[in-house]
Amino acid sequence: MVVQIKREEIQPDIVVLHVGGKLVLGRDSKELEWTIEELVRAKSMKIILNLANLNFVDSTGIGIIVMCSGKVKAAGGELRLTGSRGMVDEVLRRTRVDAIVPFCE
Repeated sequence: MVVQIKREEIQPDIVVLHVGGKLVLGRDSKELEWTIEELVRAKSMKIILNLANLNFVDSTGIGIIVMCSGKVKAAGGELRLTGSRGMVDEVLRRTRVDAIVPFCE
């Protein structure tokens, strides 16, 4: 299963991206990067990645999350993570992504 992204807007100014499937090397994973770039261009500066349905992440997926966080910060916004569990949560914390991209409830 490839990465799946569903967008939800929470008023007044928060966008939640529900990310599911696998965030791994390949063109499909670039969808997350492109979606976040589109949000930044649209001046959506509060973005939450809900990873509750993400089953697997590799080094490419970690890189995309960190890179997207940098792009949002450079534009004056915030990117946060929520819902990670199991292997995904363990990998994100062991690689210290939580020190770069804040986790929220």
